[in-house]
Amino acid sequence: MAQRNSLGARLRYQFDKSMAAGPIALIGYLGLVSLAIIAVAGAIIVALRIAPEGGEVPGFIEASWEALMRTLDSGTMGGDAGWGFRIVMLLVTIGGIFIVSTLIGILSSGIEGKLDELRKGRSRVLEADHTVILNWSASVFDIISELVVANASRKRPRIVIMANMDKVEMEDEIAAKVEKLGNTRIICRSGDPTDLYDLSLVSPQTSRSIIVVSPATSDAEGDDPDSQVIKTVLALVNDPKRRPEPYRIAAEIRDAKNADVARVVGGNEVQLVLADDLIARIVVHSSRQSGLSAVYSELLDFDGCEIYTIEQPTLVGNTFGDAIMAYEASALMGLCLPDGTVVLNPDMAMVIEAGTKAIIIAEDDAAIKVTTANIQVDATAIRPAVVPQRVAERTLILGWNRRAPVIAYELSRYVAPGSVLTIAADTPTLDDDIANLQIASNNLSVEYGRIDTTSRDALKTLDVTAYDHILVLGYSDILPPQPTDTRTLVTLLHLRKLADAMGIHVNVVSEMIDVRNRELAEVTRTDDFVVSNKLVSLMLAQASENDKLAAIFDDLLDEEGSEIYMRPAQDYVALDTPVTFYTVAEAARQRGEVALGYARPRPGAAVGGIIVNPKKSHLLDYVAGDRLIVLARD
Repeated sequence: MAQRNSLGARLRYQFDKSMAAGPIALIGYLGLVSLAIIAVAGAIIVALRIAPEGGEVPGFIEASWEALMRTLDSGTMGGDAGWGFRIVMLLVTIGGIFIVSTLIGILSSGIEGKLDELRKGRSRVLEADHTVILNWSASVFDIISELVVANASRKRPRIVIMANMDKVEMEDEIAAKVEKLGNTRIICRSGDPTDLYDLSLVSPQTSRSIIVVSPATSDAEGDDPDSQVIKTVLALVNDPKRRPEPYRIAAEIRDAKNADVARVVGGNEVQLVLADDLIARIVVHSSRQSGLSAVYSELLDFDGCEIYTIEQPTLVGNTFGDAIMAYEASALMGLCLPDGTVVLNPDMAMVIEAGTKAIIIAEDDAAIKVTTANIQVDATAIRPAVVPQRVAERTLILGWNRRAPVIAYELSRYVAPGSVLTIAADTPTLDDDIANLQIASNNLSVEYGRIDTTSRDALKTLDVTAYDHILVLGYSDILPPQPTDTRTLVTLLHLRKLADAMGIHVNVVSEMIDVRNRELAEVTRTDDFVVSNKLVSLMLAQASENDKLAAIFDDLLDEEGSEIYMRPAQDYVALDTPVTFYTVAEAARQRGEVALGYARPRPGAAVGGIIVNPKKSHLLDYVAGDRLIVLARD
């Protein structure tokens, strides 16, 4: 037989349940107590016919009103007369003091709780056409900086950030590390991006684009960063309350092995930025062509020229070769076919079909205009094509991290037979890493040794001046960013001293983690720097605005397709003779290439004098040492 609870127990239980409603329930109970006190006081005055001295006995309503006034304001009883009336009103006033003080405490606690809730960032964002950034890492600051530039021409731009961090902490870090926000407002929310309820707080259904960065650390359950990214994308695209229109998602994946799973999860709605693969390929390209990382940075930076994918109906029916010369202030570099396939530097005789989009480098979309007038080509200044001779190369890698195996693999795809790669580092798993190293061809042989790369004496034993290329990698897998860059800087300084002592220039390319340390590294006179976090951030920001960018860079950095090269200007045009960039573009076109810009190192010139997408009508005279930036098949 079920036990029957007493009335008191049931009442206490009902009271406990009602208290779960928070301050509202407490205020309600205080209101009931106040009404009870007022009603009892009014009834006593009427029943006992208590009247103020020299006055008449008030009615129930009048007596209740008098009690109410004394409940709300204890000073009201100061003018009461007659001891009977005073005693009743004193009791009412004492009850009122208790009630009002309790009410003030409840309201104060409720307001404090609400402010604390707002501080935690748990309210829903009511924005539209905003950019959402999910997860937190050092890349967030560069992404925000780039989006601020992109948002300069927009009305009321918003960036909403959600991560498993305190809202105020995120806001403080952004304020400290992002100097100018322009007209862009940053809104932070705390939550788990893989949780559907938390995800709804940032209103992805009304967003313009979504960026999923690889979190700086694994979560409490031990998920690696790539798993977190994949689960976040899964939550976005499979949310039962999601919008019917496809999302534009740019997601960062560190390990290329996880890319296939991420593509299956995200489908056509996600662009993957394979961070380690991207950095490794750019490091390899930059090591063989000094200054190339600056070209990639320029293409990815919103502050300069950008890559646009846009329909150009006026090009339909023309060949790609003719279309190259149709732009004076833009550079046509490829086509996006009607089926979505990206083709960079296609055959010059390829006819452009309806529905094809042009892939164009331009300062902004307003500058993309077809111009067929005033095309000045000096045919006499064009030089015949020169076939570069491939020779064996010696490459030295100093340092080691998770990107190094990808760098070694990519390097083996480009070098001539007989090339040698020497690896010198000191990491706990170096022997196993070398044993598992995969090489694409027999053109490259690998040797390695365990040394302290920050020791000048150890570097002397390597005879660093005997190598064609030196790559300095940070120990980012075992050290935080700042100590990693510090060790890299020490290595670079030693290399400079050794090269100066021998009177020989050594081609050195270094990977930096934090862009702020690049300025410190300038004193080492290193040929090129690849700033990992910066390039990944630029790529994510651009991919959030251009849904074909990941495919474009996959083609650019793939050995099978067309790539960016920096080649001597004298191989294309006559030196010391002013020529227009139309002439340069024509010289490249005759070789089946696309001219994208030039590098004219001059005293005081920024980033090695690299200019991407110059106006084709401008006259320039090139000298020995100048290089042209071209998109070509090797």
